[in-house]
Amino acid sequence: MIKFYANLLLILLFSVCSSAQQTSVLFVGNSYIYTQNLPGTLYNLALAGGDTIYHESSTPGGYTLQGHSTNSTTLTKITSRDWDFVVLQEQSQKPSFPPAQVASETYPYAEVLVDSIKSNYECSEPLFFMTWGRRDGDAQNCQFYPPLCTFQGMNGRLRESYLEMSSDNNATAAPCGAAWHQMSIDNPTFFSGLYSGDGSHPSAWGTYLNACVFYATIFRESPVGIPYYSSIGQQDAEDLQQLAEDIVLDSLSSWYIGHADDVSIDIDYTQVGGVGNGPDVQFINNSTNAVYHDWDFGDGGTSDEAAPFYNFPQGSWTVNYTGSSCSETESSSLQMLVPLSIVENDPFNNLKMTVTTIGIHVSNDQSTGLDLTGFDNSGRMLWSEQIARGASKTFNIPKTEGVYLIRVSDGEQTTTRKFFIQ
Repeated sequence: MIKFYANLLLILLFSVCSSAQQTSVLFVGNSYIYTQNLPGTLYNLALAGGDTIYHESSTPGGYTLQGHSTNSTTLTKITSRDWDFVVLQEQSQKPSFPPAQVASETYPYAEVLVDSIKSNYECSEPLFFMTWGRRDGDAQNCQFYPPLCTFQGMNGRLRESYLEMSSDNNATAAPCGAAWHQMSIDNPTFFSGLYSGDGSHPSAWGTYLNACVFYATIFRESPVGIPYYSSIGQQDAEDLQQLAEDIVLDSLSSWYIGHADDVSIDIDYTQVGGVGNGPDVQFINNSTNAVYHDWDFGDGGTSDEAAPFYNFPQGSWTVNYTGSSCSETESSSLQMLVPLSIVENDPFNNLKMTVTTIGIHVSNDQSTGLDLTGFDNSGRMLWSEQIARGASKTFNIPKTEGVYLIRVSDGEQTTTRKFFIQ
């Protein structure tokens, strides 16, 4: 019996460890982060849920994204490791100002910081911390911009600005402000308790709600049922856990969560050089979310550039491309024909080809069936078919003026014939 329980314990431990996640988070912001210790609250919440977060912060009081964009401590921390997430939080009022002012005073510095994050590690996820409106609005600026006179108006502008920053920078939003707004509707008394005495900074309850939102955003899992309640009591904690689940996990696309996961491959090429000794080819890559690239040109050549330039030897090549996001990999291929020299002693003297108004008519009077493959002059394959001995067939050619090539093979010998279509 003792052995049975020991084995059961090992199974349970393996199950917990195999589902646990580890991640690293850098917080860049100000007092909205360090008040009530958001990083520590998130760390303890995740740990109680079986997950581990390594975290650091750069959060001087009152700091703006503009200030962080040139702050040596912030920039050093960004480059100190390959972060999974870098949280970006603007000064609490600035994103709620009129759109033109936000566009000139906030957005450029959000872009600078995102560029710094991505330059350090392509797979770091910039995570914009959507903050909340002040409980009674922004009395300091209400007279200049009426939406700031209420929580709802200020919170709405903050939401708009943070979502625009996320969209413009191919980043994610942690919708804390949306959760605070929902609480203002569901339970105004509880909502007031999310604030500290100044009506701006979060209380322990507000920070716990923010931690739950960040947990759901980062891990894409519900915080509901995690046995960590900070200092706010189990019932209040469970209510806030449920609110975070409802806001985040029911609307992942609204916050751009997972937007960069799926890879869609879209590759092409264009010939930019001559055909004599093999063409120079410029590949075109319009793939979505591919941050890592792996080209195999089929002749032994490779490249990790997004859209490489390559010179092919003569022959027929299958080009394989693999594109990877930070979580998914997809592949595709292109068939290339680098025209073989047109030999004077064509081995297929009894294969007749005639240009007609609808294509190229082929009559096979050879003693065997043949494989025919049509290409345009850039090497793009148009069709590949067989024609039996004694058979005749018309092969369609696009009604576009230019040179077309037909590769002929009987399995032992190969030649290429060239036609000009007017």
